[in-house]
Amino acid sequence: MRARIAVLASGGGSNLQAILDHFDRLGDARAGDVVLVASDRADAGALNRAVGRGLPAVVLQAAARPGGAPLDALLHDHRIDLVVLAGYLRLVPAEVVARFRGRMVNVHPALLPAFGGAGMYGQRVHHAVLEAGVRVTGVTAHFVDEVYDRGRIIAQWPVPVFPRDDAGTLAARVLRVEHILYPRVVAAVAAGRATLDNCALIDPRVPVDARPAFTLLAHEESRLAENIDLALGC
Repeated sequence: MRARIAVLASGGGSNLQAILDHFDRLGDARAGDVVLVASDRADAGALNRAVGRGLPAVVLQAAARPGGAPLDALLHDHRIDLVVLAGYLRLVPAEVVARFRGRMVNVHPALLPAFGGAGMYGQRVHHAVLEAGVRVTGVTAHFVDEVYDRGRIIAQWPVPVFPRDDAGTLAARVLRVEHILYPRVVAAVAAGRATLDNCALIDPRVPVDARPAFTLLAHEESRLAENIDLALGC
């Protein structure tokens, strides 16, 4: 039986689209289906993507009902098994995190625990990376707990920082890796291959220069996808 997945997003929903596209490619072999998209912003592009796919698209403020937390009630009503945060900027209420412990994941555009925490999202992360002068950033997928960006890491993948980068060019390079890594992590969690007990799938202790695809760019995305598929076997 496939996991019923809710995607929460505050922005354009490009990671939502990447997940949908990856599940489409998997076809009947997929372990989950996105059955709900919700946002804290009525103008979020993710909602438009959901409508285009015929999926329920809910603005969370409109989901309130007497006697229950809006998000918790919404997830209960849609019989959600797995919650996927895809650029969702609000702290999920602690009671919802507790109910979905080990069944809620997030993606962050840096190698946690560096450049994470409250207020570290979007371009703020990439500006901080550049100001710190580091030569490597990356993508982290992790389980969600009650603190921003602190939950147990599932997978990480490095992305090089080049001398001429600005926040825009770096963000674009990191986002390409998010679109490859995150859908595969979501699929692994939905299938029960990635759990709180067996993470991380890609060991963050491995030196970054020893990992495959360290300097892959856009034209080499197929190689990156192949390497991540191999690394996600747990």
